[in-house]
Amino acid sequence: MAWNNLVFTHKLVNVSLGPVTTNGGVTSDVVSLKHAIRATFIVDLTQAVGHATVVSLRQATAVDGVTNAAGPTSLIWANEDVAASDTLVSQTAAASYTVTANIKKKQIVIEVDPATLTDGYDCVYLTVSDSSQATNFVNANVLIRSNFQQATPPAAITD
Repeated sequence: MAWNNLVFTHKLVNVSLGPVTTNGGVTSDVVSLKHAIRATFIVDLTQAVGHATVVSLRQATAVDGVTNAAGPTSLIWANEDVAASDTLVSQTAAASYTVTANIKKKQIVIEVDPATLTDGYDCVYLTVSDSSQATNFVNANVLIRSNFQQATPPAAITD
């Protein structure tokens, strides 16, 4: 076995459940970070109509997301035009990021350190603001680096 392979060191979860329209806003699946060292959200936006879409990190006490709060300040990188470049640019650390209102394909990376979550909160998720545009889409995944390597990491969408 190759214990240094991505699937042995990280749990990959599609938290947006595939590409979905941002018309009406989007709330991702909530994932548990109980067994995590780090979580990295990778968000791809297709802006067919320019909109200053806001991607926000949230934290919760359980994967049902009922008890929740704004996410912790986290490291953020963004590429505002993936067709022109593959360079991610470091942004000011925050719990949210607002993209430029233009017609581009974009990528946002948010890295979460579970140690920065509020005491009693061990789950995280994303919200994407309402673009009011049926042709604007988001696809979001999270890579969860677990405390221990294994062939089948524990589920992240259940407590």
